[in-house]
Amino acid sequence: MKRRNIAILLTLVLTLSLSACGGAAPGNSASGGTAYYGTADSVAAAEEDAYYWDAEMPMETASKNGDTVNSTRANVPESVKMIYRANLELETTEYEKAQSDIVTLTNQLGGYFEEQSSNNYSSGYRSASYTVRVPAAQFDTFLHQIGELCRVRYQTQSAENVSERYYDMESRLETAKIKLDRLQELLSRAEVMEDIITLESAISDTEYQIESLSGELRHYDALIDYSTIYVTLQEVYKVSEQDSAPLTFGQRIGRAFRDGLRDFGDFLEDAAEMLAYSWLTLLVIAAAAVLIVKLILRKKGKLFARKKKNAPAETTEEKQE
Repeated sequence: MKRRNIAILLTLVLTLSLSACGGAAPGNSASGGTAYYGTADSVAAAEEDAYYWDAEMPMETASKNGDTVNSTRANVPESVKMIYRANLELETTEYEKAQSDIVTLTNQLGGYFEEQSSNNYSSGYRSASYTVRVPAAQFDTFLHQIGELCRVRYQTQSAENVSERYYDMESRLETAKIKLDRLQELLSRAEVMEDIITLESAISDTEYQIESLSGELRHYDALIDYSTIYVTLQEVYKVSEQDSAPLTFGQRIGRAFRDGLRDFGDFLEDAAEMLAYSWLTLLVIAAAAVLIVKLILRKKGKLFARKKKNAPAETTEEKQE
């Protein structure tokens, strides 16, 4: 009789948990989300939506040559979960100072560097790449102030609304915790070994689900609380010109001609540097090539002399015939 009661209670717990998981997440109805009810198909759909979301659909605004970009945080309610990202390409003639300024700005805004790397090219110019994390409230401030420190060659921004999936995971986490409490209560009253094994297996699966959902929420919290900015800093001899108005066709042709001459000059410099660096290797290759050509010519000369020597004898024999 006790075994039958436990089985009935276990069935009720699982039914209640499935029904709760099927409920719509907070804010879904307002955002056009689908409300899930306690059928097997709808629960499967909710599971799939929670873990396999479509690729992000950012609302991007782009800026070239340091143009002003509209604020992405304007009129965003606190309940809306937003992830902000940006890509910046900077150039400067004062490389060390620019690096120091970027570090100072990041620290002043309460941010940190997630990744850093630097390169020193053979031309002597250096570059660096950063993944900067700053509080979401300082996102626009960082983008504005960094434009005063370096020349912004290219800039993109994106804002992604993850409210629906965030609240859905949060709701499923609460449901999983309630389910775990009920399963543990049933386990404390179970006496039959078969029931104990079934309950322990269900508890293990629920604990794994709780850990997975908690990890996903922590990941989203980190992306929401701290915006991500990818920065590339390039050292240049002269910063590129900033256009205040669209260029005419003639101006674009003139600029392309100048850029082409400059690139060709850079190519000649790189070629000369490469020749100076590898002159010994090229000398050995040239000597080997000359030796091979001489051997081939000598062999051809011997064959020609042999044919010339045999030619008169053959002619005499032909006359006698």
